[in-house]
Amino acid sequence: MTLQTSDFDFDLPEELIAQTPLKNRAASKLLILDKETGKVEDKHFNDILDELNEGDALVMNDTRVLPARLHGEKPETGGHLEVLLLNNIEGDRWETLIKPAKRAKVGTAISFGDGRLKAIVKEELEHGGRIIDFTYEGVFLENLESLGEMPLPPYIKETLDDQERYQTVYAKENGSAAAPTAGLHFTQELLEKIEAKGVKLVYLTLHVGLGTFRPVSVEDLDNHHMHSEFYRLTEEAAEVLREVKASGGRVVAVGTTSIRTLETIGSKFEGDIQADSGWTEIFIKPGYEFKVVDAFSTNFHLPMSTLIMLVSAFAGREHVLHAYEHAVEEKYRFFSFGDAMFVK
Repeated sequence: MTLQTSDFDFDLPEELIAQTPLKNRAASKLLILDKETGKVEDKHFNDILDELNEGDALVMNDTRVLPARLHGEKPETGGHLEVLLLNNIEGDRWETLIKPAKRAKVGTAISFGDGRLKAIVKEELEHGGRIIDFTYEGVFLENLESLGEMPLPPYIKETLDDQERYQTVYAKENGSAAAPTAGLHFTQELLEKIEAKGVKLVYLTLHVGLGTFRPVSVEDLDNHHMHSEFYRLTEEAAEVLREVKASGGRVVAVGTTSIRTLETIGSKFEGDIQADSGWTEIFIKPGYEFKVVDAFSTNFHLPMSTLIMLVSAFAGREHVLHAYEHAVEEKYRFFSFGDAMFVK
């Protein structure tokens, strides 16, 4: 039977959508889901330490979110344009989303701030997409840090006082348009405790695109095409993961972005874990056979999203929807700044 998008719908009261992060990253709740039995347990995020065993590998996405939303104006008219950086194509050329798109024709000049950062529209794409070339004084990332805003998801209406709360404590590689939010719960102190227990801490990179928030627009999942995201796994990280697998340890992924990277590589190399980089469009939905990941932590996702489909591929749709129903009853906080679940 072909799966339908509506098979992954659930009722979510709006007040359960977390608008702000908790003061203490690790103070969130943690729902444990057993994929075999569907049994759920209510715990706190620090209890993830009890779920990890000596000899396991905890795999985290070290991407760093760019302050990718820029407010500019057309020098000749003073008209306002909002520019959202999506992908760095090469050098100073970027794929962007511009609003209002109709004001951003090819050849349009845009100035940001005091003119330290300027851009020219080079190409028009569909849905408001534009290829633009930047010119600037000094260092591009420094200009972006001073002029840009964090592009929070559309369901977050509050402003973020501390921009670092939309970064993981291990964020390093600049390039994401959104945070790998499952990692927001970890503190340096908790990671040290996990490492002291004999768990290997492993990092990979997947630059999260805004496609992660796009709703699935087709009812038949066989017709859905995933957005493309850049990933990288180093030889050093691949070697640790191979050793962990060989010695009977588990590969425990933090978040759907880590899962997508590991399973992209596992699918490409027939279950082997090798150093690799490139672009992935992997769509993991029920029926998919996992090749690398043995357990994972993740946040609570939007109804009918590709992310809840991924979790369902691992733990079964009925078990996942039951766990979500329980989370709603127990008033767990949902989405980017919300609570977490550990699926094993």
